[in-house]
Amino acid sequence: MNFKNILVTKETGYAVIQFNRPDVLNAINIKLMQELVEALEALDKDNDVRCVIITGNEKAFAAGADIKEMAGASAMEMLIRDQFARWDKIRKFKKPLIAAVSGFALGGGCELMMTCDIVIASETANIGQPEVNIGVMPGAGGTQRLTRAVGKVKTMELVLTGKIIGAQEALRWGLINKVVPVEYYLEEAKDIAKEIASKPPLAVRLAKEAVLKSFDTTIESGLEFERKNFYLLFASEDQKEGMSAFTEKRKPAWKGR
Repeated sequence: MNFKNILVTKETGYAVIQFNRPDVLNAINIKLMQELVEALEALDKDNDVRCVIITGNEKAFAAGADIKEMAGASAMEMLIRDQFARWDKIRKFKKPLIAAVSGFALGGGCELMMTCDIVIASETANIGQPEVNIGVMPGAGGTQRLTRAVGKVKTMELVLTGKIIGAQEALRWGLINKVVPVEYYLEEAKDIAKEIASKPPLAVRLAKEAVLKSFDTTIESGLEFERKNFYLLFASEDQKEGMSAFTEKRKPAWKGR
């Protein structure tokens, strides 16, 4: 996969996608999003990849959208451009996504971070939705995902004031999983990716589906969805292998089928 705005590296069991626009603090533009979606679609079909890390660099995960690309657009141009359709494709990625965040994760960067399933941050992470400062508001899910993550009043504080919070405050709010020194944030994300990659991929995939379903439905419908996925896994070879290995006190050999 040859891209200009991202770098893709495959490791054993997982892949790393790194934003590659350091001169603009990894600002998110249309081309970057196109490449990100293309990479994720390819990795979703790659049976050797069971988890994906999305990261930037120490200075910035992504400092927001590329404002120059939008500044002169009309409402109709933005509607026709439909740039947020690509975000829906990221949301539908079947394998676990881990965000490894350092430095700025603002606006679209924060929204992309929240699209991921697990977030590891360095001590230097700065997170927020400051769109109000340039006359707009979050448009890639910020008002919705942030509210589900931290509640109404904290979301209102961030979105209406443009406040930026540090890593420790984001951790207290439940917006991220873990804070580590800046020199370790990517390695910590890789350790989690390795752990997830060691699990049966079908169970991981259906478990992710079930957790995400809880945001879209009632508790009754969510429980029904969970049970159906649970029952479905009993049709897999991995379920038979996993339970046999447990009773035989040996390490399971997952096949992903």
